[in-house]
Parts: sequence; C-alpha cells; structure tokens
Amino acid sequence: MLLVKTVNELKDELNKIDDSTNLGMVPTMGALHQGHMSLIKKALTENQNVVVSIFVNPTQFNNTEDLEKYPKTLVDDVDLISSISKNIIVFAPSIGEIYQDRVKSKIYDFAGLDKVMEGEFRDNHFNGVGTIIEALFSLVKPKRAYFGEKDFQQLRIIQKLVELQKIPVEVIGCEIVRENHGLAMSSRNERLSPTIRQNAAFIYETLKTAKHKFGMESVLNVKDWVAKQFKNSTDFKLEYFEITDVETLTPAKNKNINIKYRAFIAVYVEGVRLIDNIALN
Repeated sequence: MLLVKTVNELKDELNKIDDSTNLGMVPTMGALHQGHMSLIKKALTENQNVVVSIFVNPTQFNNTEDLEKYPKTLVDDVDLISSISKNIIVFAPSIGEIYQDRVKSKIYDFAGLDKVMEGEFRDNHFNGVGTIIEALFSLVKPKRAYFGEKDFQQLRIIQKLVELQKIPVEVIGCEIVRENHGLAMSSRNERLSPTIRQNAAFIYETLKTAKHKFGMESVLNVKDWVAKQFKNSTDFKLEYFEITDVETLTPAKNKNINIKYRAFIAVYVEGVRLIDNIALN
C-alpha cells in the first residue's frame, strides 16, 4: 500500500501502472468503516490496481459545523486499508491540491435528480459532489468506480455526471453494509452515544415495515404511517421520508407495476443526521 498526498505524486505512481491492466477507484471522505472496506474489497476482486481517495470535500457541505465535526482519521484509515492489501494507492490530498485557491463547485444540470430529498435540504450539495468526483476521475482515470447504495441518490447523480461529461468509467453501486442490529454503517455513527446507536435500529426496522406495507397499501398510507412512527418517538426526528421512482427519483403518488421504487429517509438524533434507504419492489 502506498500513500500519496500530491497530484504530482499520484501521477507518477499511475504512470508506473501497465495500461493493459484494469484500474478501480473507491472515492471516500475517510473515517473508514466496514462499509468502505466492502467497496475496496470488491474493487480488488475486479481490478489489478485500486486507488482509494481520502478527501473531506468542502464544497459538498452546506453546514460549516458539520464540515468541522467530520472525523479525520487518516492514520487509522491507512492502517485499515493496508491490512487488506498492499496493492492499493491511497490518495489523500489537501484542499489546496484539489482546488488550488478557488474552493468553489461547478454547476451541473442533473435533470432534477438533485432537486429532491437531499437536494431539497442540502443546498448545492450535489454540485459539490459532482465537482470533486469529476476532478478525481480526471486525475485517476479509473475503468471502474465503486459507491455504496446507502447514498443512493448520490450514486444516481454520479451515474448522471458520467453520462453528462462523457467520462469513460463504469460506476458500480454496492449493497448497503449494516451494523449487526441493522443501522446502516456511516462515519457519523461514531458520534452517537452507545445507547442511541443501538436504538437507531429503529430507522431500518421502520424501512422494512414500510416495504412490507408498500406491497399492500397506497403510497400515501405508507408515508403517513412512517410519519406517525417518528411523531411518537422522543429520540428521533424525521426530516423526510420519500418514495420515488428508482431511475428518475421522482416522488411517487401512485404505484405503477412497471416502475421500480425505493424508499428514502433522513433522521436527526443527538444532533447527528442519518440517512438510509431500501428497495421496495
């Protein structure tokens, strides 16, 4: 495993890689957990070489306090990566290396994918995501890139970005990895107290029941039921629960047998914002 921190160092190492071999990439913001490890392991099984980027991207945070609190654990992250393979380049640049003296996001037309759910509550978030991913893809030029489905809306937007910018990379979505009790793995989970972290299984249990109800009841009834569950909770505050078309992320009003749907949720607990989602059909 090799750690590089500058663009020039990265280019030097990438130039040593045989063009005939496949290069995979796993973009991360660090504070790595087993969810990230599952992406890296998948990348290693499908590519001879893998780049893992660790970069807390400022342009995708609309809340400066959230940016400041985001955990930075590079030493631990590198140790974790090196424990699974030596055949990985870890790219951990500074903000200056990526943005120079202009920390600003580009503006994209994501055809409405960015206007709902996370986009509604996190202004300009997905322009920031698009900016950093386009920059990383331009530097690394991977054949394949791996993203977790926990951030399913982000996954769809990155797929759209690749289409818009005609970037020759295959974007691969990977299943959500969960803690033993069902909470979707996230770097933010570390900020929860042990009791609340265990109780946060409530989020996934609610999603599973919503999926069951979706097979028998209307979209409106399912949404109303979820809202009531959180209204009765003293610890968890619901920011949104939405059922959408998987392809367009358009919120559903009625069910169509020819459309695949997914349920999305965002919840606040102990000042920490958690998101999750589940396939409905």
